[in-house]
Amino acid sequence: MRVALFATCVNDALYPSTAIATVRLLERLGVTVDFPADQTCCGQPQYNTGYRRRTEPLVRRTGRAFQGYDHVVTPSGSCVAMVREQYPRLAERAQREGRGPELAEIARSLAPRTVELTEFLVDVLGVVDVGAYYPHTVTYHPSCHGLRTLGLGDRPLRLLRAVRGLELVELPGAEECCGFGGTFAVKNPEVSAAMGADKVDHALSTGARVLCGADNSCLAHLDGVLRRRGAPQRAVHLAEILASTEEEPLS
Repeated sequence: MRVALFATCVNDALYPSTAIATVRLLERLGVTVDFPADQTCCGQPQYNTGYRRRTEPLVRRTGRAFQGYDHVVTPSGSCVAMVREQYPRLAERAQREGRGPELAEIARSLAPRTVELTEFLVDVLGVVDVGAYYPHTVTYHPSCHGLRTLGLGDRPLRLLRAVRGLELVELPGAEECCGFGGTFAVKNPEVSAAMGADKVDHALSTGARVLCGADNSCLAHLDGVLRRRGAPQRAVHLAEILASTEEEPLS
């Protein structure tokens, strides 16, 4: 099976190790992974800030970049939510305003082919045990997009429970937002910081060494709180845990 990796601009700029881990994991499972070089931002920051028209060129670019692939896999629930939920709405708005059908065709074609990493592993490949080894205590934070928009459910937890050496501990208040919310954190920094502090309090109460998540946007926010406190816990993306093996461990 050949898929396209949608690395996302956040991972490309700040967390390339997550994209590399995703490729390493998928190739270990027998998947051929392409990286279309024309990909860039999906347009979520612009769209969420209200710049709908300025989002449209990014939608067109994303649609062109991922033409011809049965599956576009990304380790980012928020970007999947943008493509699957907001691209169709953006296309409908454009059509109401009399612009061409190109956006509608992109949304119709790309939205059902774009899948979050855990969806791809569990639903498409049909695997839960990916052969990972990660001998650490881990607690998992579900991002709002993954939890509420995509309905990932227990897919990430099932994958973590199958990792050899990993002890998974429940995160109190797991379904509460971490406070990042993209531009919400910029527009409401005090509220965002307070929500992040609450989430970190819950994470530290578990005694886990690692705070795991499937969205690096959330993890960037929470890791910042942890670092400012000098806490021993660290934030790690789920893809990096699943890519780790006994022969090639990720610390």
